[in-house]
Amino acid sequence: METTHTFDYVVVGAGSAGAAVAARLSEDPSVSVGLLEAGPTDTDKDVILQLNRWMELLESGYDWDYPIEEQEHGNSFMRHARAKVLGGCSSHNSCIAFWAPQEDLDAWEARYGASGWGSKETFELFTKLETNEDDGPLHGHDGPVHLMNVPPRDPCGVAILDACEQAGIPRAAFNTGETVTRGANFFQINRRADGTRSSSSVSYLHPILDRENLTVLPDTWAREIEFDEDNNAVAVHVVNNAFGTTHRIEASREVIVSAGAIDSPKLLMLSGIGPAEHLKSVGVDVRVDSPGVGEHLQDHPEGVIQWEAKQPMVDESTQWWEIGIFDSLGVAGSDEGVPDLMMHYGSVPFDMHTLRQGYPTSDNAFCLTPNVTHAKSRGTVRLRSRDYRDKPKVDPRYFTDPDGYDMTIMVEGIKRAREIVSQPAMQDWAGRELYPGADVQTDEQIEDYIVRTHNTVYHPAGTVRMGAADDARSPLTPDLRVKGVERLRVADASVMPQLTAVNPNITTMMIGEKCAQLIKEG
Repeated sequence: METTHTFDYVVVGAGSAGAAVAARLSEDPSVSVGLLEAGPTDTDKDVILQLNRWMELLESGYDWDYPIEEQEHGNSFMRHARAKVLGGCSSHNSCIAFWAPQEDLDAWEARYGASGWGSKETFELFTKLETNEDDGPLHGHDGPVHLMNVPPRDPCGVAILDACEQAGIPRAAFNTGETVTRGANFFQINRRADGTRSSSSVSYLHPILDRENLTVLPDTWAREIEFDEDNNAVAVHVVNNAFGTTHRIEASREVIVSAGAIDSPKLLMLSGIGPAEHLKSVGVDVRVDSPGVGEHLQDHPEGVIQWEAKQPMVDESTQWWEIGIFDSLGVAGSDEGVPDLMMHYGSVPFDMHTLRQGYPTSDNAFCLTPNVTHAKSRGTVRLRSRDYRDKPKVDPRYFTDPDGYDMTIMVEGIKRAREIVSQPAMQDWAGRELYPGADVQTDEQIEDYIVRTHNTVYHPAGTVRMGAADDARSPLTPDLRVKGVERLRVADASVMPQLTAVNPNITTMMIGEKCAQLIKEG
């Protein structure tokens, strides 16, 4: 097999974390960094760079578009959008920008044994990565990722916030360091003033593409990690041609896998690191029996409730989803200090999973999408075969937690959305409820509707989680090293012991910053 490149560090995946890892490591001119991305570059693609076009990317050629396995109590039509482009999901999803709640980060450390990941150690990295238009003791003003406040130009959105106040949910400021457990407002988003998304590629990579010691290799699909006789990760086998010919990219110091919560466990398993019996069942030789690889899949499941608008909705927007609403419902099992319910407000029709079920739709509508911030259900990622080209088996196992917590939050979320929209502030906006509809009132009816029509907020996480060194179910140590081998780390949303209670993209960039910091510290 031909060795085409040799670098000190090879980063697999140029997404939210991987771009940050590569940019920070290559700040040292004495080291060389190779950054591999299975998808194309984004530098010349307006559909990717312009944030207000993000919904065009779902199920497009820039989307791995992973189907999910048949769900026993959820919507089996659902798909997981995973980006196949420089910048990963920060180039593909919307750009809702949240710092992780300090309670989540402190729990990673105290509850799961991820020492060094508490808020005291990680908040400084959020400050480092951002240029925030807000002032405040925590905010950074010279980082690569630009955060702005969505301007309140959507009159229906302003009415929603007025209605929230009437329903007991006050306006609140986001990203102050204080966790909002009940509050609503227009988001902060990572976007530049000209409408360009401040993705990890735009923020970390575009300014340094001519850096001599950084080589970005798009259209380069990793199929396996190579190890030597001492279990050191020494190379990545890749395919970057139409004939499927494999080449070898050598790493003289470390390999860092940043392929995301679905593809990182897939690559580890293809390389022999994962649950032994599963690997054997698909013909992969076992290098490390690591039962936690591909386990603990977490997500933010979301429902949708939509109304016809009495007035014309906006025809221009930063990203069409511009408001976040948090609430604490007091449901048994909710974690203290963080909200148990979040809703996004959308100023566009959202009938992706309702139309096929026979619900009416409209071209002039708005919606609220309740989601479960700390879902209890856990799923898996498994290999379909030993062929790297086969899409993995993604089984989120939505709404299968034994106590029914996730569904309770979702049912109550639909009720809370109705309460908000029934307030006087929405009288001039809220027309007919399109779905689930006025005839769906009982908890059982709402649950049936949710099971058939729910979506995801596209936030898979936790499938290669970090934890204490003696935790056999955590494949990674707190310094992101893969247990059982040497010179191999993982840095992306898969390492989260628990998914954050907020949109996790900025936290994933922080994970990339932390990984580079750990490597530099030795």
